[in-house]
Parts: sequence; C-alpha cells; structure tokens
Amino acid sequence: MRPTAPARRRLRLGMPRRMFSQVLLMQVAIAAGVAVLATGLFLAPLSKQLDQEAMRRALAIAQTTAQDPQIAEGVLNTPPTRNGPVQKEAERIRRATHAEYIVVLDLHWVRWSHPTPGQIGNHVSTSPREALKGKEVMEIDRGTLGRSARGKVPLYDADHRIIGAVSVGIAYDSVRARLISAIPGLFAYAGGALAVGALAAWLISRRVQRQTRDLAFSDISALLAEREAMLHGIREGVVALDRGGRIRLLNDEARRLLGIGDEAVGQSPDAALGEGRTTDVLAGRVTGTDLLTVRGQRVLVANRMPTDDGGAVATLRDRTELEQLGRELDSTHGLIDALRAQDHEHANRMHTLLGLLELEMYDDAVEFVDEVVGDHRATAEQVTEKIQDPLLAALLVGKATVAAERGVALWVSERTRLPDRLIDPRGLVTVVGNLVDNALDAVGGTLHARVEVELRTEGRTVVLRVRDTGPGIPEDQRESIFTEGWSTKKPPAHGKRGLGLSLVRRLAERQGGSAAVGAADGGGAEFTVVLPEALTEPEPAPTEPPAPTGAQPALTGPAEPDDVPPPRIPAPAEEDAR
Repeated sequence: MRPTAPARRRLRLGMPRRMFSQVLLMQVAIAAGVAVLATGLFLAPLSKQLDQEAMRRALAIAQTTAQDPQIAEGVLNTPPTRNGPVQKEAERIRRATHAEYIVVLDLHWVRWSHPTPGQIGNHVSTSPREALKGKEVMEIDRGTLGRSARGKVPLYDADHRIIGAVSVGIAYDSVRARLISAIPGLFAYAGGALAVGALAAWLISRRVQRQTRDLAFSDISALLAEREAMLHGIREGVVALDRGGRIRLLNDEARRLLGIGDEAVGQSPDAALGEGRTTDVLAGRVTGTDLLTVRGQRVLVANRMPTDDGGAVATLRDRTELEQLGRELDSTHGLIDALRAQDHEHANRMHTLLGLLELEMYDDAVEFVDEVVGDHRATAEQVTEKIQDPLLAALLVGKATVAAERGVALWVSERTRLPDRLIDPRGLVTVVGNLVDNALDAVGGTLHARVEVELRTEGRTVVLRVRDTGPGIPEDQRESIFTEGWSTKKPPAHGKRGLGLSLVRRLAERQGGSAAVGAADGGGAEFTVVLPEALTEPEPAPTEPPAPTGAQPALTGPAEPDDVPPPRIPAPAEEDAR
C-alpha cells in the first residue's frame, strides 16, 4: 500500500483577514498611489515648463542675433559662404549661448549660416513664412539637426525693411536631460513622503488593532449582529451613555420602561427624562448597586457601570409586579398574624363562655356574647357609616384588626365622610394602605400608640390625613422620605424598602395633587394627601311628576299603618349601653 502524501497547503492570495493587516495594506496602497499621482502631476507641468523655457531662450537668442548690425550688413553686401562675415558672427553667438544652431536666411529661404558649413547656400527644411511676414515664432519642431526648441524672428535692415530671418534652435535632448535630472530628486521626495505615510499608517493600524482587539471585519460584523439581537431580545432595559453624558443607545425594553423613544438619543438624561431619581441614577449622581427608582407607575432597579471610553451603561429591571407581590405578601403576613391573634382571643372567649354556662350564669353569658358581638359590629358600622366605598372600608376594618393585635388604636376621625363616587378606588387604597402601614410601624412599641385616619371631601377633591403618635419626622428629612430607596426600616425578605411614600407622592402628582408631611398636634407625624378630581359628579336626584288633582293612588295591597316604625340597626352607643 502506497503511503499517502501529506496534504499540501495551498497558497491563498487575497486580502488578509485581520483588520490590522487590512487597514495597514489599504493605507500603504493609498499613500503609494498619492505619491505616484503627485509625482505625475508634478512632472507633467515641469516638462511643459521646460519646453516653454527652452523656446523663450531660443527666441531671445534669435532676437539678439537679428539686432546685430553685422548680420544684416553681411546679408545685404556679401554672398553666403562658409567663411563669410554672417557665418562667423552667427557661430560666435552660437558658441557663446550654447545654442544648437543659428541659421540666418534671406527672403529666398537660402541659408547664410549653419553649424554644418556644407548646408550654407541651401534652402532651409522648415518654412520661415511667418518670420518673413514680421512675426516672431516659438515652436518645437524637427529639422535637419533633429528635434529642437526653436525661435524665429524677422531680420531688418537699417531702414527697418525685412531682408530675411534668423532661426535659433535649442537641442531638445538638453531639455529632456534637465527633466530626467530632476526625476531622481523628485522620486527621493516622493519616497520620503511614502515612508512617512507608511509609518503613520502603521501607527494608526496599531491603534485600530488595540481598539478592536485584533478582530477581523467579519468578526466585528458578527458581534454587531449579536449585540443587536441581544439588546432587543433581553427583558432588561439597557441605556448606553457617551463620555459627554448623552444617551447614545436605547433598547426596546428601556424605551418601554422609561416611556421615551428614539428622539431621546443624543440628549442628556435631564433633557430626555426630566428631574427625578431615575435621571440622577442614569447620570451617575446617585451611586450604588440595585438602586430603586420609580418611573411613572413602574418600580425599577437600576445599575450603572462606567466604560473604558468615559461613558457608562445602565441596566433597568422592572420590579413593579414583584413589589406588588411583596406588599401583598406583607399584608398577608399581617392578616395571618391578626387571624392567629383572633383565634387565640376567640379561644379565650369560648373558654369564658363555657365557664359561665357550666356555672349556670346564663344571663351573664348572654350579656358577654352581646358585648363581644357588639364591639365588632360597632367597629365595622363606624367605618362603613363614614366611608361608603367598599374597598376602602374593608381595608380600614382589616387594618383596625391588625392594629389591635399590635397594641395600636386605629381611629377613623369623626370628620371623615367619603361617598361611594371614587374614580380610582384602587389608587386611594394604595395611598391609604401605605400611609397606615408606615404609621403603624412608627408607633409600634410606644405607650398609648394611636393612629388616626381622616378622609373628607371638598367638592370633587379628596383630602386624606393620617396622624400618629410616633417620634415624628425631622424637618430636614421631610422631603427626603418621598425619595425612592429612602427608608430607616429593615428591608423585608422579598426586597427593599423606600418605595411606599414615593408611590404615594407619584399617585398624588399623577392626579394633579400633592403629598406632604408635617408635625401632628401633640407630637408625631401628620401626612396630608390632596387628590383633586378624585370623585365623580353626583347624580341628580330623580324628580317625580305631580299627582293629578283629586286623584287617589291605586293600592295593590293592604296599606301599612302609619304608626309602624321602620326597622333600623342599633347605633354603637346603644349597643355599648345594652
């Protein structure tokens, strides 16, 4: 069996894969192209400039030769010979000026001078018509001596009559030699510029390599696609800020949680969100981890992490439902404690009742049962008589039971009057529940602990006051307590505190109202919440049409006697007296 030959690596030609190599190669190619282009653009006008300079020099020599009186006199008085005065004078001038040739000719195009003496007396090879007409001519042309830069002028006698012409030529090889001699220096400058450009390209490429961590363009494209998918797929809000503190990126969840759109990109958090704790957290004015903040009706947990470029990335998590569940859990725990206490109290009462029955003290047993039932009925009737909304009344009855278990007297003020016309009863339940819970916590463990709730209406406005006999709120902290995350109590098991009062103020301000705290009479704290437009308009009372004169009402059944009083529920005072 023949051994298999090792696989040969195929040489792959093309662009390198790494961004560093691609950027370097492209920049070097650009620098080389610019150097070549600049060299060509410089050489093109240089060649033309050298041609113009050679033609002007030839014309100047021709003008000088034509003004020599010996030339004109020789043409008029001597024949065209090799040793004639015209040939001698023209050769002298040619040698002095290093011209390729100086040809003096008459009106018949016959040469009187030439670097090659054998050409004297012959006709010129190029037409001198323009010069014989009195015009000066500059041109690049080919003659018997090859390609040259020429200047032709008319030859005048003493009376300023044209008697011939003077043609001077500068060898074109000398012009080309000057051009070629300039090329090495030009290439040296171009090479130096190319070297500097290549060095700059390398430095820039190295910087790009460090910033992109030596990734390929395909890797960067894949990372961008993955970033877009990740940002818009996660259920956390992401806000990226640049070094100037301006928002440069928002994912879909951040737009939803903050209630802003693409117009916020490029703005600062203050301009996009307005004043508030959320703005302070995003701007970095409030530091820490898992910072609680409230945006609209949402409870958010924010974290802010600075980036290497001087910016920052903030993440936002929605804790609204979790916070609500936590508060419901706290309420459930409170109700369970209250039920446990009621169960213990009920057992004691049953034992007492059993003892009275065993002792055959039947009247005392009846009185004991009436007293116990009357107390509970009086508490419920007192609440429902003043507060006609069923949700709020049920809340306060439950809170009264919890307060009794904790040794706190929860009173409903005599001035409380609240009709069953609330627009948002659940919102008011949240406000009252938070304030009462805070008041019960504040007075817990104190002597003669008492919490008073007052709810009254002024037109369609509801004014809520909750007073307690606790230590009160220091004056310098009366605004801080409404800030998200501010609390002096130990956090519950499900999360953090510092949201209740913030939610109270947010709910009040959302309805155009206010929430404030002050000192209660006799010590303690008094919270006041004003909710404008919290009640619906009262329904007008129905009006009955007047009965016709002399008509008698029809009876569908036996008439009830007028002296029978309607049934009524005994008042609390009567129950206590019973």
